[in-house]
Order: sequence, then C-alpha cells, then structure tokens
Amino acid sequence: MARVTALKSTQVRAAKTGANPQQAKRPDPTASTYPLLQAAYEFFNARLFEDKLPYCLLTLQRHKGSYGYFAAGRFASRDGKHSTDEVALNPQHFGERTDKDTLSTLAHEQAHVWQQHFGKPPSGVYHNKEWAAKMKEIGLHPSTTGKPGGKETGRQCSHYIIPGGAYDKACDEFLAKHGTALYVEAWREGEAEKKKREKKNASKTKYTCAGCEANAWAKPGVHLICGECSEDMEPAT
Repeated sequence: MARVTALKSTQVRAAKTGANPQQAKRPDPTASTYPLLQAAYEFFNARLFEDKLPYCLLTLQRHKGSYGYFAAGRFASRDGKHSTDEVALNPQHFGERTDKDTLSTLAHEQAHVWQQHFGKPPSGVYHNKEWAAKMKEIGLHPSTTGKPGGKETGRQCSHYIIPGGAYDKACDEFLAKHGTALYVEAWREGEAEKKKREKKNASKTKYTCAGCEANAWAKPGVHLICGECSEDMEPAT
C-alpha cells in the first residue's frame, strides 16, 4: 500500500511540475549508467593507480572488433583552454560478458591513460611492453587472444583477469558496494542477417602491421609479413 501511495505522490508531483508521469514510473538509464562508470573509474584510479590518473571523458561507443578504446586528447573545451582524453566502452558486448569482465575493459583503458601521462606514449605498437607491465601490475594479464598463451603486445590486444590479483579484488569490492546498473543490448540480429555477416567475415580478414600499421585483407588464418618493415601482420579481433 505504501508503494502505491508513493507512486501516486510521485505522479502528482510530476503533474504539478509538468513532467511526464511515465518517466516518474521508470528508472532513468542515463542517470544510472554514467555515474556508475564514473564511480568505477574513480574507484579503480584509487585502488590500482594510486589516484594519479586525470579525469577523462567516458563514452559508450560501438566500435567494431573491440570492447573499448582509449584516445589521447580527443576532446577539448569550446574555448580551447582544456583538453581531455576519451575512454570508450562498447555497449554491444555488455550482455555477453559479466560485469567484472566489462569493467576490466575500463581498467584496461585506464592503463593507457596511465601510460599517456606517466609513461612513454607509444609511437608504433599500441600495446607495448611498458603498457603490458602496467597491466600485469594491476591484475590484468595482456593477451592477444584474451586467454593464457596469447602474445602480450601488439596493435590489438585484449587481456584476462588474474585470479586473486589487484583488479580481481578491487572489482569484487566495487560491485559489493555499488552493484551494477549497466544496460545490455536488447536488439537481436536476425538469423538471415547473421548468416550473411558470418559468410562475409569468413571470406576475408583484416590484418594490421604491428610496426607501421599498414593494412591488408586476406583469408583467415594466413601468415602475412609487412613488405615495408618485415613485421608480422596481426588479424583483427
């Protein structure tokens, strides 16, 4: 009875203020998603990076082939007085991954923030040895396959969570305190579209040189070497 009374009171207030009563009955997804990500950024900053990382602009971006990305100095204030990095997460993958896995991508990108401001920003390979060392320090093991045994550096590199490591413990603490408010994608690809996409993807794969970042397309599973710098060309993941 109390909940009904409270709901009616909310609707009455909404009517008086001119607000949409339908909004009063539903949670605000924006107001729950971005504050959670900001809280996670600040929590991991304190637990894993000695609270040294500067603020950045957190965004949700669909970015093919990745769980997230870091872009140094991507945005600036309109008057040009301030610039900021971007850390983006790909919401398309929220549903297929656990909350801990999703937030590990945030920590992964924070390692890039750390390198940008306190290490030596890479000029060639995006995921280099300095970044990989920092990742292992915070409890995330770099891997091009996202599993044990993968290469630790390269143009495209994922990671896996080290059991009992710094991130594993920090994330458990964060989720116990804050829970999660991440929304998962409700749209589902139709079977015909899925088969068409899978057939197209199976016919060719994009490869990128780890040195000069030149691109080439070939059948999956082939071994390509860049003709310019003789570096291995890695398949997109």
